[in-house]
Amino acid sequence: MAQQISRFIARRFGVVLVLALQGGWALAQMSDKLPPAPDYLGEIRRIPGGELKAMPESAAGVKPAELAAVATMIVGPGEKITTITEAAKLAHDGEVIEIRSGDYHGQPAIWTQNNLLIRGAGQRPVMLADGKSADGKAIWVVSGGKVRIENIEFRGARVASRNGAGIRFEKGSLTIRACAFLDNEMGILTGNSADLSLEVIDSEFGDAPRHQANLHHLLYVGSIGKFILRGSRFHNGYLGHLVKSRARENFIVYNMLVDGAGGKASYELEFPNGGLAYVIGNAIGQSAGTDNPVIVSYGAEGRRWAENALYMAHNTLINDNYAGKFLNVFTEKFGADVEVWLLNNLMVGNGDLNKPAQGRFDGNRLVARGDLIDFGGVPLRLTSQSPLRGAIRPPGLARGVELLPDAEFHFPVGSRAMRPNSALAPGAFQ
Repeated sequence: MAQQISRFIARRFGVVLVLALQGGWALAQMSDKLPPAPDYLGEIRRIPGGELKAMPESAAGVKPAELAAVATMIVGPGEKITTITEAAKLAHDGEVIEIRSGDYHGQPAIWTQNNLLIRGAGQRPVMLADGKSADGKAIWVVSGGKVRIENIEFRGARVASRNGAGIRFEKGSLTIRACAFLDNEMGILTGNSADLSLEVIDSEFGDAPRHQANLHHLLYVGSIGKFILRGSRFHNGYLGHLVKSRARENFIVYNMLVDGAGGKASYELEFPNGGLAYVIGNAIGQSAGTDNPVIVSYGAEGRRWAENALYMAHNTLINDNYAGKFLNVFTEKFGADVEVWLLNNLMVGNGDLNKPAQGRFDGNRLVARGDLIDFGGVPLRLTSQSPLRGAIRPPGLARGVELLPDAEFHFPVGSRAMRPNSALAPGAFQ
């Protein structure tokens, strides 16, 4: 049964789980050993769009098939194509575009092609806006079809409308992996079509501009069909939210959404129009100087979608402010009949976690900061002797989605597989 559940959540989220044991972050171990790399030929996985894909593995870990593809266009100093702007104009459908390491100043791009893989080679290349933008919107605008972007950094996006993005996503499906979005008015900003789907994996968002009159969200997802956020880190917001999503379906799993001591974000995670939201295995925390005492918000602007439910399980919610709410569900705007499940969440600091009018409420615990082990200055993991270990029950499934995490965030960015033991603990780290 456990194996069936593990396979199901892999299909549902469309992600691959990686086991890596490093330093003080060896929070959990799997008893099974991986076969030696030379004997491992790969496996078939179902990705979010429903397609089956071959997933070979390298000695460094699981690696999507696209990474093994041979570059059809190379961009950078000394190459035939030297600028990103030129590359975007010359690219054809199905290209594998490799960008050499280095700083790329003032080279905005509009990608209109379908089935693109754009990846940075070696040390992550940096796209520096330097006052320029594509179509007055972003450093890059993605308006093709199926696009995957890997190992690229975006910095300094500014436009006249004050919502300049590292990437503006307008059409098709977009996968972001191992990228960074720093000091942009918006890290990623999407369109509002239900046909769009966005997946962000193992990426970093931070350092919102300090503009008093504007709200700069680190990641702003519009009214799209599906949004998956996994293994990513968010920090140092300012007045805007760390993550804001209006998507119909949301899978927020194994992330670190912690504003940090210098941050002054509003909500750390918001679903203003509801939708289906699965929030599993995340560390979510607001700073002492937060601009809004609510950490997670649901339904502040009323209904948009036919199906609406919030499932929060095994999250660690941290409030460094003197008071506040770990979660606010706006029933006065959304209706008291919305289904909310709050299961096995661990709260740190002062604040309220109100029992929902409809749904499930079990296994949630409030602890003092001193009861947890710090990682990177953030209280995350219960001690091995904590009386809360073994004090809760598995959360089960919601609409066929397993709510028991089988991975955890891996500092400073990413996630790794873990297997909860019989002494199940509340929170994101076992």
